[in-house]
Amino acid sequence: MKDIEIIYKNEFGISFQWKSKREKVQVVFKDTGFLLSLEEIKSFQKNVLQVEAEQCCQNCEYSRSCRSLLLKTPSQKIDLAVSLNELDQINELLGATIFKLETKAYVANSYN
Repeated sequence: MKDIEIIYKNEFGISFQWKSKREKVQVVFKDTGFLLSLEEIKSFQKNVLQVEAEQCCQNCEYSRSCRSLLLKTPSQKIDLAVSLNELDQINELLGATIFKLETKAYVANSYN
């Protein structure tokens, strides 16, 4: 753990930077890791928000836990089947990561 700097974590995943690779962020959830730039994380979060707007099956009693939603990832060849509950956690993870990275950059630029 001394090789990484944790940016954010929740019950579902974690985001961190490798101390040797500061230009990218490792985002890990659902046993899958993505090494992404800030812009790629923002684009990924847009995909999450688009999927959140979709409707699950009507009258489904498991609509929040059913993995019936297909989330496009930053990799064009990989999509993930997710539930609304998982989508909420992914959105929180990505949103908090973006916020912390942008706040860190703002503070750093304020002192330069």
